[in-house]
Amino acid sequence: SPQHLLLSTSQQKFSRPMETTEALKKQLSDLTIKHRQLDDEISELLDTPPFDQVEIQRLKKRKLVLKDEIIQIQNRLLPDIIA
Repeated sequence: SPQHLLLSTSQQKFSRPMETTEALKKQLSDLTIKHRQLDDEISELLDTPPFDQVEIQRLKKRKLVLKDEIIQIQNRLLPDIIA
């Protein structure tokens, strides 16, 4: 019945497991590795002229996005100091 469907949908919201600290740490580690790899890739491109400026800008943008994701995960892992 539609009412049963609504109930099961709302129950799903609450029964979904929270991301574990371990999962967040793994995700943080993976993102940090990708960030470092992008840094190396950018350095390598800059060391071999002529530079592909468009490619370098694209990689820098991806690196910034990764940095934002890293910061978000770090903030979720840190205890809330300001209550």
